[in-house]
Amino acid sequence: MKTLRNPELRRELLIYGLLTLAAFGLGFLISPGCAAALLGLGAVCTGLHFCFLQRRYRALEALSRSIDEVLHGQNALRIEGSTEGELAILQSEIRKMAVRLQEAAAQTQRDKLALSEGLADISHQLRTPLTAMNLTLSLLSREGIEEGRRLALTRELKQSLARIDWLVETLLKLSKLDAGTVALASRQVTVRELIDAATEPLGIPMELRGQQLRVQCADERFTGDLAWSAEALGNLVKNCMEHTPQGGEISITARQTPIFTELLVQDTGPGFVTEDIPHLFERFYRGKNAGAESIGIGLALARSVVAAQNGTIRAYNTAQGACFELRFYHTVV
Repeated sequence: MKTLRNPELRRELLIYGLLTLAAFGLGFLISPGCAAALLGLGAVCTGLHFCFLQRRYRALEALSRSIDEVLHGQNALRIEGSTEGELAILQSEIRKMAVRLQEAAAQTQRDKLALSEGLADISHQLRTPLTAMNLTLSLLSREGIEEGRRLALTRELKQSLARIDWLVETLLKLSKLDAGTVALASRQVTVRELIDAATEPLGIPMELRGQQLRVQCADERFTGDLAWSAEALGNLVKNCMEHTPQGGEISITARQTPIFTELLVQDTGPGFVTEDIPHLFERFYRGKNAGAESIGIGLALARSVVAAQNGTIRAYNTAQGACFELRFYHTVV
């Protein structure tokens, strides 16, 4: 029998057998009937002990087979209920561990798929400016090129390089946020200094587009990191700038409540396509109204920065155009 191959069981049966024989010998000193009774009682006890142990080892064997099937990916863990205390606890803990391992394996698979898709998106985004740069360099290498044409091609080359530099820098920031290696500051920041830091790099592009920036804020404050928050708000304003027509207006309105500090960034553009709104903050997502230079990671970076500072961000349409709602909460929500 397979059960008897277990050395512990054989040892216990040997001990029970020796005890039965010892009891038989002592009983024989009293009387043959007493010896026979002790021998029968010992045999019954040994048989019952063997049955109970065999039942337990069969349960352990079934548990071992089930775990082996899980390890080889044949099926999900199936563990029959047990009425025995220690074995029932063991089965319950193994079931919990198996569920955790299966969830971790599924999450790892999802992460691998997301990484693969992300690398494909990054490769695609890099390929476009690199192709343009190769073409521009081939044109610049021609002899007898006119000075005006050379300057124009040089500007195009600089634009492609700037695009690659921005893409790589933004991806590095996202990676740091994902890895939790960014040490975000936690200090009192006024909304005014946040808006100034976020909009200063966009002043000239907005002026060239004839766009107006209207700011409504008083002495609102929040606790956070000024530089990273300016990065997030700047991406929102930049998105509005790119989708606001010539001569349009972008407004930033702030208000503070006992619960949160809120900033509304609105434009006078065509607004969001309804189908795009649930996906606007997904990485590499490009909406139907996205421009040719759009990559689709600016809003994703903004959401990551805000979420890391106990904040929320959402997008919706108003009667005037698109609107981003940015909130920094004063307490954990």
